[in-house]
Amino acid sequence: MSMRTLGIIGGIGPESTIDYYRLIISTYRERKGDESYPSVVINSIDLNTVRDLVTAGQLKSLAEHLVSEIHKLARAGAHLGLLAANTPHIVFDEIQQGSPIPLISIVQATCHAAKTLGLNRLGLVGTRFTMQGRFYFDVFSRQDITLVVPDEDEQTYIHDKYMNELVNGMFLPETRQQLLNIVQRLKNRDHIQALILGGTELPLILRDADAGIPFLDTARIHLGAAVTQLLS
Repeated sequence: MSMRTLGIIGGIGPESTIDYYRLIISTYRERKGDESYPSVVINSIDLNTVRDLVTAGQLKSLAEHLVSEIHKLARAGAHLGLLAANTPHIVFDEIQQGSPIPLISIVQATCHAAKTLGLNRLGLVGTRFTMQGRFYFDVFSRQDITLVVPDEDEQTYIHDKYMNELVNGMFLPETRQQLLNIVQRLKNRDHIQALILGGTELPLILRDADAGIPFLDTARIHLGAAVTQLLS
């Protein structure tokens, strides 16, 4: 039986794409229990193009752009695909409709993980587009899970550090501490049970941090769902 191939839309951003690839390899080998490797195709696209379209609110153009990039994955032999980022999921339904291959949603995978853990009140951090968009809230509300986001000033801080530091591979101790301070305020003020790291660069700066509540690492959850499908 031929091996299934996973297609990844990467580059949004590059640091987390590297993390995805590394963790897909290790997760696949751990679950399979042997020395084999998965078949993976990565299409690393321009972060600036995606960011500009989202910022301008040109969501139809964003969806069309991403569908065209997924077609490249299909032509390269991918049987299923994923977007290695949270923000582009703002148009996931439209992308899925136009995709030539099945896609794995980071939002749906994370919601399933939260439901499995019995969580019903979660914090959400990520880019401004993720924290202020509806795409997380709509999916989680259908499972009766409440999402809470930081206040406006905290969102501004997170978004600025995300776009100007994290996506550029800068992981500064002072930024990490300020992010953890925001987590503590969410925990104390809003009584969240866990925190969704709704940006795939956030685990790179917070993965080993102890905030007194669980982190739902959307990148790990997402790639874990992908490996499950590869092995199915």
